[in-house]
Amino acid sequence: MKFTARKLVMIAIFGALAYVLMLFKFPLPFMPPFMDFDLAGVPELLGTFLLGPVAGIFIVLIKLLIKLATVGTASMFTGEIQNFILSISFILPASLMYRRSTFKNSALKGMLTGTAVVTFVACLSNVYFIIPFYTKLYGLSMEAIIAMTQAVNPMVDSVWKLVIIGIIPFNLIKYGVTTAIVYFSLDRLRSIFLRREFL
Repeated sequence: MKFTARKLVMIAIFGALAYVLMLFKFPLPFMPPFMDFDLAGVPELLGTFLLGPVAGIFIVLIKLLIKLATVGTASMFTGEIQNFILSISFILPASLMYRRSTFKNSALKGMLTGTAVVTFVACLSNVYFIIPFYTKLYGLSMEAIIAMTQAVNPMVDSVWKLVIIGIIPFNLIKYGVTTAIVYFSLDRLRSIFLRREFL
């Protein structure tokens, strides 16, 4: 990828916008309370589609660096690592499929593939990395984590129910909403970028 001055500026703008949207986070009803919904994936994915997968990685990095510089970390960088892994798991499969054929249907297929990939990665990383780390960091047990989720969704009474009716639907909703927003705005933004010679 050739980094022109314009592309560098646009990468910085998309990264900053992703950070701002990450601040407006909130839990979803009946979903695990330690998982927050935000729309930071929208500028990350749009920037990746418009500027390329390498730019997308830098957009995610800029978002997280701004976050660390402004509010720091409350999880010994584990939350930021998880955020990076999930963001990359979403944008890269979507971008690779989109760049084979830059039609809107290719973008949709790419985003649906990215949603499937990030949901799978989220299940593995939460069960085997994030949740065990938080139990040690805060002196909790796995039963306490399940109880937290059970308080908002009584059907969750085991780790695998936490995955099946917690982590999976949360990620499908989060990245499904991101997919819908990007799908309906991509053509318009792409025409603006092409007209102003950003790409």
